[in-house]
Amino acid sequence: MKWESLGQFLAMGGYALYVWGSFAVTVAVIAVELALLRVRGRAARKAAAAPPEGDAS
Repeated sequence: MKWESLGQFLAMGGYALYVWGSFAVTVAVIAVELALLRVRGRAARKAAAAPPEGDAS
């Protein structure tokens, strides 16, 4: 496909809502996954550094 202008490229031949919408959803899902990984990683490091429960020392 050849576009004559940036506007035509962004319009994606009339399918812009679907094309750019799918990109937006993908980026949002990846951002949420990265945030959750960061939270879980911090929790795992904190749990690994904590002394075992029931330790009398």
